[in-house]
Amino acid sequence: MRAIILDDALEVSRRASRILVPLGVPVAVVGSAAELPPAIAGAGPQDLLVVNLTGGVDGGAVAAILAGARFEGRTLVLVDHLAHPAVSALAKLPRAECLPRPPASLDAFLDKVLADAAVSRDGSPGEVSAFHGIVGTSRPMQEIFARIEKVAAGDANVCIWGESGTGKELIARAIHRLNPRRDRPFVTLDCTAVPDGLLESHLFGHVKGAFTGAVDHRDGVFALAHSGTLFIDELGELSLPLQAKLLRVIQTREFTKVGGVKPLRVDVRLLAATNKDLKREVEAGRFREDLYYRVAVVMLHVPPLRDRPQDIPLLVDHFLARFAATYTRPIRGLSPAALDRILASPWPGNVRQLENVLEQAVVLADSDTLAEHDLSLDDRPTPFTVAASAAEVQVEPGLRLDEVERRYILRTLHRLNGNRTRAAKALGISVRCLQYKLKAYFPDSREIPALCRFPGQEL
Repeated sequence: MRAIILDDALEVSRRASRILVPLGVPVAVVGSAAELPPAIAGAGPQDLLVVNLTGGVDGGAVAAILAGARFEGRTLVLVDHLAHPAVSALAKLPRAECLPRPPASLDAFLDKVLADAAVSRDGSPGEVSAFHGIVGTSRPMQEIFARIEKVAAGDANVCIWGESGTGKELIARAIHRLNPRRDRPFVTLDCTAVPDGLLESHLFGHVKGAFTGAVDHRDGVFALAHSGTLFIDELGELSLPLQAKLLRVIQTREFTKVGGVKPLRVDVRLLAATNKDLKREVEAGRFREDLYYRVAVVMLHVPPLRDRPQDIPLLVDHFLARFAATYTRPIRGLSPAALDRILASPWPGNVRQLENVLEQAVVLADSDTLAEHDLSLDDRPTPFTVAASAAEVQVEPGLRLDEVERRYILRTLHRLNGNRTRAAKALGISVRCLQYKLKAYFPDSREIPALCRFPGQEL
């Protein structure tokens, strides 16, 4: 199975890649209808085409191309409304489906396609065996897989606890795919990505005029996830007042939109994730004890990568195969010295850091075998409480204070391998404050990973 995404705005392609790529599904992105014919050449019935029908994409041209090429795969077209003039032509194509945005529609559709294509623990031909996209044969991971299969059968609330980069969202998606709700929406909310003042609206929605900027009615993630699964990431970042409101929804299965008066019924399976020890947060008074027992009916602890070193060679093979296909690079493997270097690394950023290091190595490699010098690694001990020193940040006379802060934050992120939770702790600020600053310095969020991903990069 492979996926082709026609998306001139890159919004849908980023979201789809986040779901498909970890499962080993190759993703090709094109920006216009003119680029579509070579992308779909030779496509088979297992392949998938996703079209983000925006003002820059001619839906009629897309329908004509697919009809002429006799595209056999499944087609999903995302539109603002089903009255779009191109919808009727696209809907006539075999195995085509038109759905209105928001992206939750995309998540549910992709989960169904993956289930139909049997992307499961057997993996794809020639790829590392994976449990619903999660690679690992170590005893800790096998125990997690067994618990996933047990908790997936029912509707008990599950809290997934582990360091950043360990794959908590992959575990949540695996639970959803094994649950009877698998054909219903899977909706996510990252509490660190939304400002405090808007979190309540993102959770419960709002009515028109509820606050400045509320120009229309909007559903929150609880409404979008109705009859499906809601995954709340970084639950420990919720403020105490919002924790109280979340507790009430869990207890009563009802919520009220911001500015609204009518209670709305909701039926969701709640999954949550956190990198904090919630028991200690309860003891410190930062997390409600009653909410803890509601969201952590089952607690799944994800071990850091350093505690399961036997999985590292499997993960290396998995990522190398994926990135070699993604970037069309003839990468065969690692040199013995490079593998030894990887095995000796502490990986404070866990699987996400390993993935980033290997992606960079594949992109920049000069041969088909990755050598030690291809790996962007810093094996020096990584302090969790000391940020980058002022001497490490180049400061020229007359430099604006905001530019000094920007460089200081980036250097700290470099030293901590892009781990924002540890960087925030080192800087003495909250993760949410760090997110605000990054968004202020880089309005286009796509620039942030390139600047913060690899240690030692020039600022």
